[in-house]
Amino acid sequence: MATTMYFEKDIKDQDRDEEISVEFGRSSFYSGCDLKNGKIGEDSIYLNVNGKSVLMDLETASEFVNAAAAVGRYFGILEE
Repeated sequence: MATTMYFEKDIKDQDRDEEISVEFGRSSFYSGCDLKNGKIGEDSIYLNVNGKSVLMDLETASEFVNAAAAVGRYFGILEE
């Protein structure tokens, strides 16, 4: 399994003492493996929040990335 981390940070709320730990990147953990749903796993995005991880299917990963990019464009902070 290979992973490449692109983001890791403890994110604090602007006004409260709340904080979450976020990490995300790419992972090949399921690549080429038979999955419970009968499909074959592929490289995709992993997301870890407060120690709980998921590896997204590529359709969900696409939605996630496009939504993040849309928010970045809205605020004018997306680095292209």
